[in-house]
This record gives sequence, C-alpha cells and structure tokens, in this order.
Amino acid sequence: MLRPQLNPSSSHHHTTTTSSSSSTQLYFASSSCIASLRRPSPPSLIAGAGCRTTRRRQQGRQRVVVRCASSSAASSASEAARRGTGSSDMAPAAVVKVKAVATIKVTVEGLLNSLRPSKAIDNIRDLIGRSLFLELVSSELEAKTGKKKATVHSYAHKVDDDDHGVVTYEADFDVPTGFGPIGAVVVTNELGQEMFLEDLNLTAGDGAGNSTVLPIRCNSWVQPKSSIDEGTPGKRIFFAKAYLPGQTPAGLRSYREEDLKQKRGNGAGQREADDRVYDYDVYNDLGNPDSNGDLARPVLGGSKQFPYPRRCRTGRPPSKKDPKSETRKGNVYVPRDEEFSEVKNAQFLLKTLQSVLHAAVPAAQSALIDNLSLNLPFPSFFVIDKLFEDGVELPGVEKLGFLHSIVPRLLELLRDSPGDKILLFDTPANVQKDKFAWLRDEEFARETLAGINPYAIELVREFPLKSKLDPAVYGPAESAITADLLEEQMRRVMTVEEAISQKRLFMLDFHDLFLPYVHKIRSLDHTTMYGSRTIFFLTDDGTLRLLAIELTRPASPSQPQWRQVFTPSTDTTKSWLWRMAKAHVRAHDAGHHELITHWLRTHCAVEPYIIAANRQLSEMHPIYQLLHPHFRYTMRINALARSRLISAAGIIELSFSPQKYSMELSSVAYDKLWRFDMEALPADLVRRGMAEEDPTAEHGLKLAIEDYPFANDGLLIWDAIKTWVQAYVARFYPDADSVAGDEELQAFWTEVRTKGHGDKKDAPWWPKLDSPESLAHTLTTIVWVAAAHHAAVNFGQYDFGGYFPNRPSIARTVMPVEEPVDGAAMERFLDNPDQALRECFPSQVQATVVMAVLDVLSTHSTDEEYLGGEQTRPWNSDAAVQAAYAGFTARLKEIEGVIDGRNKDRKLKNRCGAGILPYQLMKPFSDAGVTGMGIPNSTSI
Repeated sequence: MLRPQLNPSSSHHHTTTTSSSSSTQLYFASSSCIASLRRPSPPSLIAGAGCRTTRRRQQGRQRVVVRCASSSAASSASEAARRGTGSSDMAPAAVVKVKAVATIKVTVEGLLNSLRPSKAIDNIRDLIGRSLFLELVSSELEAKTGKKKATVHSYAHKVDDDDHGVVTYEADFDVPTGFGPIGAVVVTNELGQEMFLEDLNLTAGDGAGNSTVLPIRCNSWVQPKSSIDEGTPGKRIFFAKAYLPGQTPAGLRSYREEDLKQKRGNGAGQREADDRVYDYDVYNDLGNPDSNGDLARPVLGGSKQFPYPRRCRTGRPPSKKDPKSETRKGNVYVPRDEEFSEVKNAQFLLKTLQSVLHAAVPAAQSALIDNLSLNLPFPSFFVIDKLFEDGVELPGVEKLGFLHSIVPRLLELLRDSPGDKILLFDTPANVQKDKFAWLRDEEFARETLAGINPYAIELVREFPLKSKLDPAVYGPAESAITADLLEEQMRRVMTVEEAISQKRLFMLDFHDLFLPYVHKIRSLDHTTMYGSRTIFFLTDDGTLRLLAIELTRPASPSQPQWRQVFTPSTDTTKSWLWRMAKAHVRAHDAGHHELITHWLRTHCAVEPYIIAANRQLSEMHPIYQLLHPHFRYTMRINALARSRLISAAGIIELSFSPQKYSMELSSVAYDKLWRFDMEALPADLVRRGMAEEDPTAEHGLKLAIEDYPFANDGLLIWDAIKTWVQAYVARFYPDADSVAGDEELQAFWTEVRTKGHGDKKDAPWWPKLDSPESLAHTLTTIVWVAAAHHAAVNFGQYDFGGYFPNRPSIARTVMPVEEPVDGAAMERFLDNPDQALRECFPSQVQATVVMAVLDVLSTHSTDEEYLGGEQTRPWNSDAAVQAAYAGFTARLKEIEGVIDGRNKDRKLKNRCGAGILPYQLMKPFSDAGVTGMGIPNSTSI
C-alpha cells in the first residue's frame, strides 16, 4: 500500500530507500500509518506494501510481457496523473511525487506480431504515451460519504527497449496528501495485444533525495481493452499487500470481491484462451465417440461407479453420439495465467512434448502402420543396447512418421544417407552404473525403496495373505503362497510368524486392484494381465531379498482360476520363468506408478486445490500467496495429459498393460485408496506399515526399514516444509478463532471437499480447518504432494525406465506355463527363452514412445522454480515471514549435504555400493536437464 507522507520527521512515518524484499509502505496522509518492517529513514509514499505472488506465465501465443514493480503504487500514481485530482478531501497543492516503472518483455510471437498492420497503431500509442493506463487505489473510503475515493491515474510512457526483448514503461503521479495508503493498482492495457504484467515498482521521494520503493509482483496476463467482451470489466487490479478478509481496508473490499467474482465466472458458455475463469467439470473429455465408437470412454466423476476428482471446465459442446461426453476439438482451455512460460528451454520442452504426443498417437493409429509393425518386438537385446550406443534403424521406421518430428534433444535422427534413420537415446543413469542391474533380484528389491515408485511397498501384517474380493467371483481368497515356501526361501532362519512379528516381511500387492480387470484387459489385443503379489524378506544387512511372486488369473465362464507361485531357482527353465514373472510384476508396478502414484495423486487430485484457491481466495489472501507457487503449470500439464497422454488411444493406452481400461483403474484406485489425510508423508508411511509413530524417534516416526532412502530423505523435506508453513500460518493466524472466522479460507476448503472432490465429500476423514495447527498440517500436505511427492515419482522416470527391460510398461504375453498350456508356445519358450522374454516386453513402437515421453517428463527446464528458491521468495512480506523463508531455504541447503553424505555411507547398502545409483530425488535443487534430482515447487515438468 502507498500513502503519501509529507512529514519525514514524524516518528511514525520515517522511511529510507529500501530493497525490493522490504515490506515498505507509502503514505499520503498525516494520519497514523500501518507499521512497516525494514523501513528506515526517508519519507514514504507507499504504505502497507505487500506483494502479489502470482508467477510468470507465458506460452507460444504470448505477445507482450509486462513487469510492473510496485503495481499498487503505480496504479494510484497513475490515477493521480491522469485525473489530476484526488478525493474531495485532498488539498490540490499538497502532493507527493510517485514514479511507477513497468517492464514489458516482448515474446517470440510478439516479435512476429510486430509485422502486423495493427502494430503501427501500438507504436503510435507508445509514441504519444498512451499504451498502459495505471490507476492508484486508496485503501480508505471518503470520510464524508463513505464511498470509494477517486483513483489517481496516469498513462505510462515507453522509455527503454533492450536487446533481450525487455521494454520499460514509466508513469509519474502527483498524489494528494489526503489520498491515504495506496492499496492496489488498476491496470488497463490500451495496446492491441495482450501483455504479461510481471511486476511494478513504485518509488516515492521526499524532494531531498530520499525515496522508498514498493515492488508488487503481478505476474499475470492483461488483455487489451479492445478485446474485452461487452459487459466484462476491461481492467485488472493488483493488490499491494496481503490481508485476511476481515482485515481488508474498507477502500479495497469491493475490489477484492469483484476480482474473485471475475475468476469464478458464471458457469456458462465455452471458455476462450484469454479468459481467467476457474470452474469445475467431470472427466468427460477422455473419449472421442464422434470419431470412432471404439474410442468412447466412461465419464469419470459424478457417479458411484466411477468417482473421480474434478478438472477445469472448458465449456466445449457435447459429443453428438454421447451427450454426456465433451467434444475434443481445439486446444484444451486453461485460465490464461496457467500457461507455460516462454523461456527458451521451457518452450523447447513444450514443443518436444507436443511433438511426441501429437505426432506419435496419430501415427500409431494410422492405417499406414500395420498390425505387425506396431507390435514388432526387438529382435535382440543387442539391438536394445544399440539404442544408447550407436543408434539403430528400426524395421518399418519409414511408416512411423512420429519419429521424424521428435526433436534432437529427445531422439537424434542421424542420416548417413538418404532414407537412413537411426534412433539414438541418451544412456539412462542406472545403465551407466550397471548395465546388467535389471537382471538382479537385489536391484528389483532395492528399487521398491529407492526407485521411482517407493509408494507401493508395504509391510506384511498378517498371514496367510487373503484377498478382500468376493471368492464366489474371483476364486479362493487365501493366497497360494504358503508358510513352508517362504521359510524355504528364507533359508529356514526363522518362521513366517517370527518374520512377521519382527517386521521382516514386505510385499507389493497388486492382487485386488488388478484382478477384477484381468479378463477385460485380456480381451484386448497384444496385452495381458494378472493379479500379483510379490514377497520380500528384510535381511540382517538392511536390504530386501526377493522371495516369491504369485500370479493369478481369476475364473471365467470358460476357464477355472489359475495361479502359480514362482521363486528364484538355479534350474534353467525355472530361472527363465522367474525372469518372466518379474517382468509381469514390473509392468504391474509401472502401471500402478503412472496411473495412481503419479497421475492420480500428484496431478489429478491437485487440480481441485488450484481451482478452489482461485475461486475462493483473493490474490491478496496470505494463504493464496503461500500456495500459488505450488500450482505453477499444473493445470496446463493436466490439460495436455487429457489431450494426448491419458485420452482414448493416447500414450498410456498405447503403451501400458491396462490399455483402454487404464483410467477406469485410476478411478477404482481413487475410490478405494485415495484419502486426503493419508497424503501426508508420515500418514502414508504409517498406513503402509512402513513406519510407526514414536515420539522418541526423529520426525516422530520409527521406520520399519532403517535404510529406506525415499522415506529417510522425504521426512527431512516434510519437516522443512512443515516448519516453514507453521511459521507462515502463525504470522497471520494467532488462534483458532482467526482460522474458523476466515470466510474465504473456509469457503476454499469447503469447495475442495464438496466440489473438487465431491464424490468423497461425505467421508469422515476430511480435516477441519479449525485451528492454526490443522491449517498448517493441511497446507503442508498440499505443498508436499505438489512439490516433493511429485518430484520423487517423476524426475527419475528416465533414469529407471529409460532402459525398458528394467521397467517395462506392458507385459504382452502370458506365462508359458499358464493352464491350459499352449504346447506350441511352451516349445518356443524352451527353444528360445530370450526371445520369449523380449516378446513379453513392449514392442519397438511402445518402448520408443515411452522412452521419449519419459525423457521429456524427467527434464528440468532452465526456468524451473525450486522449493525454497529465490524466484518465489515472499518479496513484500514482513520481517517474520522473510526470516522464516530464509530459514527454510537454509535448511533445504543443509538437507542437500545430508543426502550427499548418506549416498557416500557404505553402511547404507540401498543407496551406496558398486553399480548402485545414488538416491538423489529428494535433493531440493538441480541444474537443467535430466539430473535425477531437484524438487520444483509444483507438479510440473
């Protein structure tokens, strides 16, 4: 907020030049001012300054980016200059000089648009100084009438245009002394193209060389006034300081309410690309029944059969053949500020991903690709290795048009002669460490603790193992894994009962989740499915030993139930069967990871938080400002996923075992497994039996496996986030009443539960926001999921899955011993087990498409904003918040050192040893590229 101040000697109004991180305030009255922190001596025109925490959003269609430091001060100053008058109680002669500086960055498309005829008009506007209209808003009402004070306004004129596409605008204001604190800036874009308002800097001087600077970080697109629909406000407001609803100055309350109203929209009509409306809808846009009846998919969300979180409403018209479904024509809408930035590397990655998604899927569906080419296995493991060493020309490559449009960072298309097309991938980190690690049982087990899906393993707490499914439909509930078999594999060192009591048995349980879909999936071509259970034993050195794998096919009208337990063996036939059984489990784990641990829990379930926050929390709300960095790019990533990744015949259906039933399975998992209160890391570990509460232990938890790299490192990050969030919440909420009485906060959380996750709205486990403690825990959980949980399951995908034999996305053939045994298949297996295993693995098309996508998803861009990073420091918060954030950043840097030390500790065999990939996914910071480390603030690539 800015308030002109004419009495620099006043003990309440002394100011000096301050940095952009200071919580400065400019005053324009002699009345008592709001206390500001780190505000030294010179007189200040800026009062109650707080920063808007939205972040830069850019994409291909961006045209102009505006950086406006101190936007609230600039607005008030602009209004003063434009009107030349203030409120009725302002003395015309008593004014304070305020300068606003707005920085505009021209994007790539903006440069191209410079050739448009309308650009000449914009140039004229720049020349005469009528491009950007700023209005300063007082936080006070008129004393006599109780109405809003007239704004102080001015046009900003262009003063600089550098080689990096950065354009600077300035505006000067004469702000009357009775104006009161500047609480916001209203911006009108008079140009013919949109601009991205990054920040505004307002500077108030006292005429003696002293000045105070108020920075306001806007980071938002402002549409041109000429493009605004009739009846839609053509102005944008940016607030100078964070306020709880009940503490909002009277002069800003109506602005606060109106801005939220604009973002909620009216729930009608089709959304346009430049809208900033947030609303809910079900997942009814995954299928494409108008194109092909086989591409119809059920609506996820809004039913007991398929409960699901909600996504952002687009308003596209309904399908002609299925009115419950939405058409898939055109780009998928997301609010304008949710778009990708246009930093070169980020733009490169976006184009790369779009290249893969938009080119690979049509090619795979094209009639040009015959069934043989699409399902052709790799001819040898040598050819697989050549993907990373010398490159290889794949059979039928001319027909796979998508390979031509994947850019060199992802795949290199080397042309030694016309027609030669050679694929060359970067060697994944785990293959660099140990080329044959994928064959070892020890690595299979280690990756359950330090791999890309550390959320699946659980403690065996009872024996015998029993299914919860109906035995009349799916067969006997009791597992075929017997105590005698496990004790034999444990080398008779203890009984099963002793192992369970000592917490030495662990399991991957994909039995009940997948079994109901086995026959549905098997009805599809070139894929198969089992229900599976995999048992591990915790050895004395803290590592896991793989004991047994059970694969189950439920009974059908034509066949009885089949199940068999496979174990490690020195017998050659059994050894190859063991390798094939592991391939099936790895495919199950890959599906569980991508559909549930990754998509459902960190992408899909997070989108309702983003929608609810933007609809119910003002951008001046402290909790909005805390959460906003953790929502960056998520809605655009999710929209892109709906378009090509998880849609009918998309990458997931093309390349993962469940194929067309993939998203249905994620709905089943949401119904049976997802609970908000279990998304917190400590609760998740306890739920899976991987930890138990212990107030004497570090983090208050005792781990069932001491050397559990993900849990050990993750708990450090969890505690760091919790400490930061608790300090932030304590700054604004002193007691339970302040939390319960925050109408915007309560509306936000109610909408998350009743609309965003409406299919679970009546569940008893939803936390109540009734105290600072419950609020801090809820916010910590949201930040953890969006940042650290996502990082743990995303940025190592290429390292662990890039070499697909280590982590096949699909198993395409049944076990050769499955009854009734196919004699010919069994003979082929016995004659060439190597080939049988390769035929079970993904086809050449499936493998290369997945490898390409994993490479992109695992890559950090150069504009990545990391947890605790400088880009998202709360610039205009007070000293307490600044200190807490500085402590948060310092702690994260300490954690990096702790993790490095653990990775060098040879006693920790799950993360240190010959050929073992160090566990670095919880290291907070990273360089750009595929690094296998780094925790971005949000669920993004």
